[in-house]
Amino acid sequence: MQTPQTLTMLIGGQRVAASSGATFERRNPLDGEVASRAPAATVDDARAAVRAAWAAFPAWSSTGPTERRALLMKAADQLEAKIEQFQAAMAAETGASGLWAGFNVHLAAQGLREAASMTTQIAGEVIPSDVPGSLAMGLRQAAGVVLGIAPWNAPVILGVRALALPLACGNTVVFKGSELCPATHGLIADALEEAGLPPGVVNFVTNAPQDAGAIVDALIAEPAVRRVNFTGSTRVGRIIATRCAEHIKPAVLELGGKAPCLVLDDADLEAAVNGVAFGAFANSGQICMSTERIVVAEAIADAFTEKLAAKARALPLGDPRKGPVVLGSVIDMATVERCNALIDDALTKGAKLLCGGRAETTLMPATLLDHVTPDMKIYSEESFGPVKGIVRVKDDEAAIACANDNVYGLSSAVFSRDIARAMQVAARIESGICHINGPTVHDEAQMPFGGVKASGWGRFGGKAGIQEFTDLRWVTVQTTPRHYPF
Repeated sequence: MQTPQTLTMLIGGQRVAASSGATFERRNPLDGEVASRAPAATVDDARAAVRAAWAAFPAWSSTGPTERRALLMKAADQLEAKIEQFQAAMAAETGASGLWAGFNVHLAAQGLREAASMTTQIAGEVIPSDVPGSLAMGLRQAAGVVLGIAPWNAPVILGVRALALPLACGNTVVFKGSELCPATHGLIADALEEAGLPPGVVNFVTNAPQDAGAIVDALIAEPAVRRVNFTGSTRVGRIIATRCAEHIKPAVLELGGKAPCLVLDDADLEAAVNGVAFGAFANSGQICMSTERIVVAEAIADAFTEKLAAKARALPLGDPRKGPVVLGSVIDMATVERCNALIDDALTKGAKLLCGGRAETTLMPATLLDHVTPDMKIYSEESFGPVKGIVRVKDDEAAIACANDNVYGLSSAVFSRDIARAMQVAARIESGICHINGPTVHDEAQMPFGGVKASGWGRFGGKAGIQEFTDLRWVTVQTTPRHYPF
């Protein structure tokens, strides 16, 4: 039995417990072992974090880009130095595999380094004015305090994404850790603190699950909070969006997905199988970009599904604390129950089980259901687990119609040897992201990441992210005497 990690919050550069002294436990989803104990913040604690961030904002926003860049680069190094701690924390708190945890740390460090590179790219423009002698400019400047709320499923990637670019832009941050992985998110705060960021620039708070609504409401309501970014479910995203609207605050929301992968009749089958398997089963399918609907041309469907099922059956499944696996534990038994219900519904309505099947524990095998039709729940509902449906279609038109036949629009993919054809198909898919001859699961810190429809709005990453986390101001300088009508 591992000793559970006991956490503190970081507010104004001080390590603190909840003012009430209360804590909550996070337990391993597989065996219920206590993985971590974290402070159960009060609303007053949350407000204190915002006050600390606001107090640190004037100095941080005026800090030169070279200094901000150097600190973020140090944070990336500190993050990577903790890879074994991240692997242990993720296995204990969320049941994630060491492979997935290592990938998280690597990509998150890249995110910090990319954000560091953007400190000198927060540029404006000179705009021609009709007023003689007026130098008119559109200038981008830091907005204020940014509230970052990240989920448990890709906790290091998404935790870092919630704060890296906002910090690079000169904002200060309140980072609300997930109730399902407080120790994992706490390691991010540790890395930033150890890198030498000034007190109050990054503040880390944790809360008990039952207090989440009150804490988030209080944080959004604070006047100093000028931006909110949230990654999570569409259900919670709607609540966040409503709260932000009430307070007239911009938000960046990256929400649920039902990513389609279209395998056209001229696809390279080996490439498609490998891409679909990775997209469908990485982190047991618990990724916002996970391939959720495999759309295959009828002409090649038999050959494709045979190869895909063989690969899925061979994926190692097990407790990640006991050795290397591809599929670790899913997050909870509610996921198991949801996925089992999707399997039962599909089989009752005529689907064919190619591999995997119902699970009794959170160790769920890679499961493929062939001949999925629109009347089956798995056709439209996000499984967020290792249970995936295959839809057979006659042609490209039917494939596009299937891809767009849901409320989500985050990621997508198209496999075809004919790039022009694939580009034409991709252009008609309603999603914020589309990869040709690559998996639906793909992320790079410099890319404009985000979705459409019920998958959210706004973009993380690169210059698109700078626009989200800065204010654009019109500033003029009158360089000659100005004529007035009176």
